[in-house]
Amino acid sequence: MAGNQKPINRKKALGRGLGALLEDSSNQNSKKESQETTVPAAGIHEIPLSEIQVNPYQPRTHFDIEALQELADSITVQGIIQPITVRKLAEGEYQLISGERRFQASKIAGLESVPAYVRTANDQQMLEMALIENIQRENLNALEIAHSYQRLLAECDLKQEQLGDRVGKNRTTVNNYLRLLKLPPDIQAGIRDKKISMGHARALINVEEVDKQLAIYRKTIEEELSVRKVEALVKALHNDPEEEKVEASKPELDPVKKYELGKLQQKLASHLGSRVSLKMDHRDKGEIKIPFGSADDLNRILEILEII
Repeated sequence: MAGNQKPINRKKALGRGLGALLEDSSNQNSKKESQETTVPAAGIHEIPLSEIQVNPYQPRTHFDIEALQELADSITVQGIIQPITVRKLAEGEYQLISGERRFQASKIAGLESVPAYVRTANDQQMLEMALIENIQRENLNALEIAHSYQRLLAECDLKQEQLGDRVGKNRTTVNNYLRLLKLPPDIQAGIRDKKISMGHARALINVEEVDKQLAIYRKTIEEELSVRKVEALVKALHNDPEEEKVEASKPELDPVKKYELGKLQQKLASHLGSRVSLKMDHRDKGEIKIPFGSADDLNRILEILEII
């Protein structure tokens, strides 16, 4: 870096992402340098495919063979536009940090070598880089993203706010993905196999009884229900007939107020990543109910509310 070049500050709102992690790995042996100083990328090296090992921390569990072939065809015509990233283990021995699809497609295309950035990274940095690179650049399914988030929290010792910064997502979005891991295995498999969408899954999370979750899940697949219809089924499941009779006898709430209350309830539910019941009568009195499924779920909600 030239002596008169000013450090480049990245905006926190965009998340640190893979680029910042790569810079960190380049800087790990220089404690005196500022964390916000941009380090020039190392030169691109042409490395034989035979000298590159796959990444043991690769979060993707399934590669679409047809998509890989399409990428291989593109590489045959255009070459590799974006170099892969590796770390050097020994002389003539490298390990992938990111770019496994490009690596695998290059093999299919019959290439003998690929352009690559060579970085220094320990095992934890390898895991973090691989996870974030996949989350940001690959078309992962919702369950793979959820597992990646969980691994970043557990194995990289990150807190949810730090994780949000890393992947450029707010904490509510991160929470919504993590909650998918509380669903029964059958429903998780349905997400993985794209039998249901993230929207379907988020509706099913609000059903507390597993047998009822599975019943709605099977009905969703059999009848190809939309997200809106699944949400209606879940809502009907929570409605108490006796309570509805009492409510029906009360004066009707002003339509404008009712609409605003509904929007506020949706915002609260989205922010907390949990089902919320917000009620108000014609005298502007009411209550907010926030159910939770476990002690961990309660702590999560309390953290969001900044009570603990």
